[in-house]
Amino acid sequence: MSTQTLPEVDTRPEGTDSTDDDAPKMFHYVRKNKIAESAVMGTHVVALCGEVFPVTKSAKPGSPVCPDCKKIYEGLRPGGDDS
Repeated sequence: MSTQTLPEVDTRPEGTDSTDDDAPKMFHYVRKNKIAESAVMGTHVVALCGEVFPVTKSAKPGSPVCPDCKKIYEGLRPGGDDS
């Protein structure tokens, strides 16, 4: 008698990246000092592109980034996040 491992099959509906319905489709740039406050208190943050939302997820390396936020961020002058 022999055993074999079956290949992993993705059974998620096509077009979804996650089974979590509130998963963001892309991530936005926001002020660092507002992220923790939003995550804990549920307050909304304003992204560089102007979108307003509560922080619910943390971006992982390779996550899709809002192209508008990225363009604005790359145009900012180097420096700290003082305000």
